[in-house]
Amino acid sequence: MKCFKMLFVSILLGSSLFALTPTSSEVPAIVPVSWLEKNMKNEHLVILDLRKYNEYKKGHIKGAFNMPAIKTLFDKKFMMPKLDLLQKLFSDAGIDSKSQVVAYGDGSFIWSARLYWILEILGHNNVGILNVGYNNWKEGTIALSTSDSVIKKTNFIPRVDNTKIQTKLSTLMAINKKTIIDGRKVAHYEGKESLAKRFGHIPTALNYACTQNYQVSANGNKMKDLKDLKVLYKDLPKDKEIILYCDGGAEAALNYIVLQELGYKASVYDGSWLEWGNDESVPIENMQKK
Repeated sequence: MKCFKMLFVSILLGSSLFALTPTSSEVPAIVPVSWLEKNMKNEHLVILDLRKYNEYKKGHIKGAFNMPAIKTLFDKKFMMPKLDLLQKLFSDAGIDSKSQVVAYGDGSFIWSARLYWILEILGHNNVGILNVGYNNWKEGTIALSTSDSVIKKTNFIPRVDNTKIQTKLSTLMAINKKTIIDGRKVAHYEGKESLAKRFGHIPTALNYACTQNYQVSANGNKMKDLKDLKVLYKDLPKDKEIILYCDGGAEAALNYIVLQELGYKASVYDGSWLEWGNDESVPIENMQKK
């Protein structure tokens, strides 16, 4: 009986420790301004501004750390930077296991989505993207600043989850077996335009441009409600894994967030079209040649 009690206590303690570990996001994946407003004084909140530094200096959310997306979230080949660089980047931003991360940008959402996806790959799921671009809210709602934020550095410890990232080989093997989604605009998908030397798309890929995930207006862009996005993606099968790609892994990341929230199992091919479209050894489809 004594051994049983000790075992029960051990299990109970283990469960408690597990509950304290942030295994799922306390931050909404798509963050309303109202949520941010209520949590501005949360000691664990980390706000990341992914715009260029000159835009950040003109004005940003008070306390936000500037992390220009193009410089920090891609390497020279436009793929995910090496692990040691990302570890330093997120440590400098003050992110640790307790952090509740909210990222925002200019209203295109792809850069904050890229950040979201990378953090999830590194095991930090407590992250969300603001559902509007910078300053697209009622004046006075969120405190702003033009001074660089002073951030206390931490020791970010990555716990890599390889299920969220795909390679050229795994994407090649997925043709006709898994659902593949191209997140680029229609002209790129059809082969009229391309950022690579070849034009077209990965065979069997469906086109769901990431721009369909948000509403464009004169007042600024805003992410669509999930109930509307559910209708957009209703024809996708939920019994197949979904591989997402775009030009360089940012547009696909926005589709990734939405599909995850809708209950699909998705991952991103990081090399995307910039890798695939420049490799003569892998197949493509070009609708302009049909």
